[in-house]
Order: sequence, then structure tokens, then C-alpha cells
Amino acid sequence: MATVNGNGASAKEPVQLRDSSYSPTKLEGGSIDIDHVAEKKLVRKLDLFIVPLVMLLYLLSFLDRVNIGNARLYGLEEDLGLKGNQYQIAEDSFSDDAPKTSELPSNLLLKKFTPSRWISSITVLWGIVATLTGVTQNYAGLIACRILLGLVEGGLFPGLAVYLTLFYTKRELALRIGYLFVSAALAGACGGLLAYGIGHLDGRAGLKGWRWIMIIEGLPTFFLGVASWWLLADSPEKAYYLTPPEKALMVVRRNRQLGQTASAQEMHKEDVLLGLKDWKIYMFCAGQFGADTMLYGYSTFLPTIIQSIGHWSTAQVQALTIPCYVVGAASYLVCARLSDSQQLRGVYCVVFGGISVIGYGILISESGPGVHYFGCFVVAMGLYVVAGLPLAWLPNNQPRYGKRTTATGLQLTIGNCSGIMAPFLYETRDAPRYVKGHAVTLALVGFAAGVYGFMWWYFAAENKRREEGKEDATIEGMAEEEIAELGDRNPRFRFTI
Repeated sequence: MATVNGNGASAKEPVQLRDSSYSPTKLEGGSIDIDHVAEKKLVRKLDLFIVPLVMLLYLLSFLDRVNIGNARLYGLEEDLGLKGNQYQIAEDSFSDDAPKTSELPSNLLLKKFTPSRWISSITVLWGIVATLTGVTQNYAGLIACRILLGLVEGGLFPGLAVYLTLFYTKRELALRIGYLFVSAALAGACGGLLAYGIGHLDGRAGLKGWRWIMIIEGLPTFFLGVASWWLLADSPEKAYYLTPPEKALMVVRRNRQLGQTASAQEMHKEDVLLGLKDWKIYMFCAGQFGADTMLYGYSTFLPTIIQSIGHWSTAQVQALTIPCYVVGAASYLVCARLSDSQQLRGVYCVVFGGISVIGYGILISESGPGVHYFGCFVVAMGLYVVAGLPLAWLPNNQPRYGKRTTATGLQLTIGNCSGIMAPFLYETRDAPRYVKGHAVTLALVGFAAGVYGFMWWYFAAENKRREEGKEDATIEGMAEEEIAELGDRNPRFRFTI
């Protein structure tokens, strides 16, 4: 049996659960009795039906995003007659200019059109554009494809991040968002091997190797988008794979978190406006900008960086990127699991941001190729932690859907603005050391770590004020139902630090 009482939500009838193993607990939002064994089984079931699908969606998205870096190694510039910084402009057209216009609007439309329909539609569209990039004939065509690709794909990651908050609690979210970054790492690692294999088709049907890379890597995205129409559930209540008792337990899990009322799950204009005016959200946006400079530069130009610090063939360059991504993914998963269990975010962002700064220092140093390659590993250790953990941290502190989806949309929109300069930080003329690119990235990652250190301190101080009752005057004379709808402004709410 599970009984819900508190959180300002309307009283609920006791829910009968099938599992007999049961222990009561008192958590934020009131006294809640919950069957922990049944909950663990439920989370495993959610992981089975949600995680592989969202991972595959983001893996293909990231693969289509960065395959231009691999295509560059297989004759893209020569075949299209690109000159000067035209390649950097083409890459920039996707990484920043297009996505930043679609991420926030896309998030605001997610519930209106339902997650399954919206995510499926944008996936199908970007799959078509990604595939057709392989038949473009000139610089203008490449630019057009990259802009269209960015416009339709820009809403995917923000949408998936918000989608996961509909099913997972604050103690489970970082690890699940971590799986998305594992997908990015897999795309980076496997993309090189895949590109190497596909590159052997060079000349088949009169097409260059880079064209085959674009076409073959784009087609699976289209088919997965079609399947997602039926595979993605729009909400826990509509999840085809959950039984009625499991759906009831999902409600219990939601009500266990302070501020997660039934009304808070809906989109309200007032919540959107509050999100647009909250300075804390813009602090996270600034930090994301710094971290994403590293993410974009590293992911897109790692093959070029490795190629510049040694005398290796294309196949060797692709192979040497894989261990870096493995280290990055493993580092994030460990941190995400610890962060979820401890409910600590800031400390990991600061520490691992510092580790990446050290890595860039190594890359800048006048050392041999082996030392520089080691520097790539050190950077990778903090890469996904600093870029990914804040994407769980910010929504953890936004219990109301409208403000949460606005916050995530803004965070990723402004973060992606780092793409304006990221492609130009590693210009060919700066080879082999790329001092400018490494130095600018080092400074911005250090800036991001400083921002997250400040927010860590601020949230801890604000929690202390609330514990001491210094904010209680703000809710004097208010009914419990009104207090419950305040979200993160409720003095009973505690921020994740």
C-alpha cells in the first residue's frame, strides 16, 4: 500500500501495489509510504523502455552533427572546392546559428504536440536532411543543409532532457542524462570507425567517400524517427508498458517531491515568464556557454588535433580518438551515479572543470606528441561532467514544468552560442599546436567552473536561510494549496547543491 499526504496536492486514495515487500519512509513534501522493492522494479522497467531509445536518438543526432569532421578527412573540402575558412563556416552554421533559434521554442511546444509526435517529427526531418547532405554539389548547398539540419535537430536534446524529467526523480536524473552523453561519446568513438569503414566505398557509384559517410549515417535516423512515433510514451499516465499499479506508483513518486503538484505538471504562461526573469537560470546559461565551447571543439576537432600531434594515417587517427571518448563516458557515469546518490552537483562540476583546465594546459605546453595525446585524455575526464551535470542540476531545482522546460531551453540555447567561435578556434593555420583554441577553451572552462562554484555556494546559503525560517514570512497568510504551487519559491523547497 502507498499513501500520499502533503506537498499541497489533493489527497489521494491508498493505492494497492502488488509487491508485498514494503517499508514506510518520510520524505520531502510530507509523509509518504512507498514500496521500495516495487519502485526499484519500476525504475528498471523505465530504464528498459526509455533509456535505449533516447540514447539511440541522441547517438544518431550526435553522429549526424559531428560526421562533417570525419567527412573532412575523406575529401569533403577538395570535392566541394572549399577555400579558406569555408569549412569552419559550414560547421558553424549547424553548431550555433540554426539550433539556437529552435531550442527554446521547441521545448515550449513539446507538450502541446506531445513528446512522441514532436520528437518523432523532428527526427524524421533531420534524417532526411542529413542523408541529402551527401548529394550536395557545392558550398552553398552544404551551408543550406547544415542550417536546415540545425533547425530541425536543435530541439532534440532539450526535448529529451525535459522528457526524462517526466519519468525520473531528482535522485535518478543525472545518471539518465548521463546516458545521453554516453551516446555522444559512443558516436564520437564509433563515428571514426564507421567513417573509416564507409570510406572504403570511395568511388563506388561515382561517389566520394565523404558522400557515402553522410548518406549511410543519415538513413538510420529517418527510420528511427518513424518508429519513435509509437515507441515513445507521452507521459507516465499514457505509458503503454506500465500496468495500472505501476502508473499509480509513478504518481506517488512524483508527489514525494515538494512542488510536484498536479497543476505543476502542466504548462502555464506564468511559469514561463518566471523562468525568463530568473537570474539563476542565466547563471547556468553562462556556465553552459563555457562548457559547451569545450564540448563542441573537442568533439568536432579531436581527429584534427590528434592528426596534428603525430604522423598517423587516417585509420590510426580514428582509432586514437576512441580511448578518449571511453574515458570521458566512464568519468561521467561514475560522477553521475555519485551525484544522484549524494544529491551534490556543484562539487563535481568544479573539480572536473579544474581537471579539464589542466588538460588544456598540457595541450598548450611545448611537449611531444605523446604528452599532448595524454592531455586529450585529461580534458576528456571533465568534458561530459562539466557539460552534462548542470543539465540535471538546473531542472532538479525547477519543480514546475513550465519553468523547467524554459530553463532547459534557455540553458542549451545560450550554451550552443559557443558554437559561434568554436569552429574558428582550431583553424588550419594554427596547426600543429592550436594554442589559440586551447587557450580560449581553457579560460572558458575555468569560467564555467567558477560559475558553478558560485551557484553551489548560493544554493547552500539559501537552503540554510530557509532552514532557519528566514524566508517563512513570504508565505504568511497563504493557504497550503497556494504554498504548494510556489515551486522553487516555496521556503519549504530545498535546492539541490
